[in-house]
Amino acid sequence: MPTSFSICLWHHNAKEMAAYYQGIFKDFKQISENPMASVFELNGMRMMCLNNAVPNQSFNEKISFVLTVDTQEEIDYYWKHFSKEGKEGQCGWIEDKYGVSWQVVPSILGKLMTNPQTAPKATYAFMQMTKFDIAKLEEAVK
Repeated sequence: MPTSFSICLWHHNAKEMAAYYQGIFKDFKQISENPMASVFELNGMRMMCLNNAVPNQSFNEKISFVLTVDTQEEIDYYWKHFSKEGKEGQCGWIEDKYGVSWQVVPSILGKLMTNPQTAPKATYAFMQMTKFDIAKLEEAVK
């Protein structure tokens, strides 16, 4: 049985990519670094950036990381950093400057989506959004 697994991200400069995430995530923890790879943790999840010798490989939204946060301030914080050089999408999806897809989602969404009374209203509301707006979600389900 495996004891753990790591997310592996390929880029032409692993150290640069790790430094980018270090500048965004306050809980960033560098585990190791060498000329070929940088290993770190975000929210306790181990990630490894490897230098990529194969050109023209890119990330896509088929794989994304979900950041579940409690406040609008947290949503705004991550959105500001990822959108600086990234690309905004619908329903809380955003690509960072490397093309890695993230979903910045308020924790209240789980509660709203599991309630048959609020799920349709919440869904309609967030389908109109790029960045999640907690106040608008709460207003939509009243």
